[in-house]
Amino acid sequence: MIPKFLEEFKDKLENFKIESIKIKATPISEEENLTFTQSKFLGKPYLPTSIDYPKDKIGNPMILLAQINFAETPHLENYPSDGILQFFISSTEWYDMDDYKILFHPIIENEYQTDFSFLTEKLYEESPVYCEHKLAFEKVIEYGGYEDFRFDMDFNGDSYYDYQEKLTDEQKTEMDNILDGTGHKIGGYAFFTQSDPRDYNNNQKDEILLLQIDTDEQIMFGDSGVGNLFINPKSLKEKDFSQAWFNWDCC
Repeated sequence: MIPKFLEEFKDKLENFKIESIKIKATPISEEENLTFTQSKFLGKPYLPTSIDYPKDKIGNPMILLAQINFAETPHLENYPSDGILQFFISSTEWYDMDDYKILFHPIIENEYQTDFSFLTEKLYEESPVYCEHKLAFEKVIEYGGYEDFRFDMDFNGDSYYDYQEKLTDEQKTEMDNILDGTGHKIGGYAFFTQSDPRDYNNNQKDEILLLQIDTDEQIMFGDSGVGNLFINPKSLKEKDFSQAWFNWDCC
């Protein structure tokens, strides 16, 4: 909902309106055991017996950072309505942003791997996600994201930051709540602590947010950073995740 003090910009903000799926991530209790096919941050993946477990460049098992079962999410246009998307990273070299793997399983098979005893505690020592989380999903409306290069709106000639200088602390908070782009999410506007990498690469101008994992109580990329996956809209519609790419930054 647009705050009253921003109503003069309602028509402009409506032009930037898009849907996204907000993710609520909750650390599981000691008594909880998520199934292999459930959506999760960290934990054991769904992996058909016909597929080898992903390994990093030096041959070590990767860790599952995120698994999204789209059958559990609200429907978002052009995003899958079923199937399982997975994001694996190197346990030691993930911060270089070039040792990761994205898998998509369009069909969930009855036979899948269940023995992951080779995933030792040592592999998780440098993980930006500190413990396994269960995920809940909610479709929401976003009106912009001030760090996303696609949100190029001005406020009576002022930039986002210049306009905020004229507001009360309460109004600044209200404005951030609808336009900061933070949080765990599928789709929508991306958040960055530094700058949007797509703004400097013409080949990435059309790329959209696939998944965002933000800093949380038990999650942190570097120093209060954020991790993003991006994808070309055509590839997303075709469920081709082979060219999706990973970016993270921090303060």
